[in-house]
Amino acid sequence: MQEKIKQIILEAIPNATVIVEDPMQDGQHLQAVVISPSFDGVPLVKQHRMVMTPLNDAFSKSLHALALKTYTPEKWDNQ
Repeated sequence: MQEKIKQIILEAIPNATVIVEDPMQDGQHLQAVVISPSFDGVPLVKQHRMVMTPLNDAFSKSLHALALKTYTPEKWDNQ
């Protein structure tokens, strides 16, 4: 599932760097970090919508929990 999530995000935001992890190793509670210059000047809520809308379309209700963090490259470098 992690690879499928990554592919869907990359299709929606082709210039992104995407990291998807399963920290609990249960296949249910996943974490994604998406870094993209497309987020520059975009409010956080809209950034998350840019990622979650295609995921919701693809997974309907089968995606149980996804913690999401989005960054511009500049903000990521400052982390």
